[in-house]
Amino acid sequence: MGVFSRVVKTTVPLGVAAYTAYSYNDEIAADGIHGLAAPFRQLNAFVSSASNSWVNSSTTFDSAFPRGHWHDNWDFRAPMSLVDEKKYSKATDEEKEQMIKEATATATRTIVLIRHGQYELDKKPYALTQLGREQATLVGKRLAELHEKRTKIDEVFMSTMTRATETANLILEQLPSTMHYSSDSLLEEGAPYPPEPAVGHWRPHAKKFFSEGSRIESAFRKYIHRASPKQKKDSLEVIVCHANVIRYFVCRALQFPPEGWLRMSLGNSSITVIVIRPNGRASLRSVGDIGHLPAEKISYT
Repeated sequence: MGVFSRVVKTTVPLGVAAYTAYSYNDEIAADGIHGLAAPFRQLNAFVSSASNSWVNSSTTFDSAFPRGHWHDNWDFRAPMSLVDEKKYSKATDEEKEQMIKEATATATRTIVLIRHGQYELDKKPYALTQLGREQATLVGKRLAELHEKRTKIDEVFMSTMTRATETANLILEQLPSTMHYSSDSLLEEGAPYPPEPAVGHWRPHAKKFFSEGSRIESAFRKYIHRASPKQKKDSLEVIVCHANVIRYFVCRALQFPPEGWLRMSLGNSSITVIVIRPNGRASLRSVGDIGHLPAEKISYT
């Protein structure tokens, strides 16, 4: 049985598969959730029209469930996005073929997203509880098993927030001392995107979605993408961060509507795995996997 085969089943409402893009909306709703000011990213209106036109010509899908289309160049790393346009336009057919070949990825990236352990909710700096430290050690042991017996971990990235840093450090204690690691404030927790449906107990002001959402989107673009053409071997990277960040990454990577991120729930020290193939196709290997935790050590705070 593989290290990542013990998967906790999670239901992800698909809704309309979204071509996520930027559009502009100058109205801010009174509740501070819907209709954020430009230039915050909104679902592009053409998704509905494109999906509906497909559905109307098909007998396979009900019109209540429009079918979207996968955007192949979602990370702007498709070969034609990487070649020099001027050089390409002047090149011979053989030269063009070589340019495309050199700009085409050949490696697969596996990104392992770890949510931090349980932490002190009402006490700054929101450090890990004793249970949280135990959870972090257990997920570290599972990653060490992966590193030793299945796939080598290339690098560990961590959020700069205390609970994530502590979790990452406890994980690193289980891994070889030569493991490369670094911290990044882009990975800090925040409000990624106005959720739908909205929830009464958590209603950040619109400006938090505007500022924190753009930061988390920047983190997505930095870490979640197909491999560089220069990368010759498959890679596995671990990112220790936060539930909101991970759930948003999942929606964006799979091209699901980003407003659905809050419909998922992730346990403390859970494992979520995204695989990105050389052609840019992304798949989800697991979501919120807590198979490494005994029942008495499971928490969702």
